Amino acid sequence: MKNTKMLMLFPFSLLTMLLSAAPQQTLLIVADNDSPMLAETPTEPHTVAYDFENSLAVIEESPSAIAEDKGGENNKNRLITYAMSLLGTPYVWAGVSPKGFDCSGFITHVFQKFDVAVPHSSALQAKEGEHIARDEAKIGDLVIFTGTNPKKRTPGHVGIIISTDDDNIEFVHSSSVGGVKVSKVEGTGYSRRFMEIRRIL
Repeated sequence: MKNTKMLMLFPFSLLTMLLSAAPQQTLLIVADNDSPMLAETPTEPHTVAYDFENSLAVIEESPSAIAEDKGGENNKNRLITYAMSLLGTPYVWAGVSPKGFDCSGFITHVFQKFDVAVPHSSALQAKEGEHIARDEAKIGDLVIFTGTNPKKRTPGHVGIIISTDDDNIEFVHSSSVGGVKVSKVEGTGYSRRFMEIRRIL
């Protein structure tokens, strides 16, 4: 299976700081999967590599452009870039700000940053946009899961898809274990908790 490689865009000031800290090294951001208690299937932490060499800031350019041209790949990349800039933010129940998020609050905040209104509720987010077949999932789509009990088939968790390489959905989300982080569907307990894909953009 080939390694997933993501091209992300970050503000120049952050780029300068990161490169000056490790001038001759490849910058790696490590994001682990949920703990066995929540994801149910223990997995090794995986690494998401970002290519900063050709990446400069676009987030500040025009956030409202996403609302004006929802389908554009560049718009989806901007949204993912912002979502990924929040990695490590703590989990806070009912949180909707960079001080802390719950799972649906994270989604609400990220989309509102680009003038796209999304309700603060995983159950309501599971009704937003349109249903998309799993094999047609794209970056920027929402991935809907049950809560920690996969037998209860009602929405209880949600994330934003950042990669579908190798037919493995990878998503960024706010977890009660670890806060905002990246996880995979296949090979984890999220596979059993998977419900559907929703497309808002």
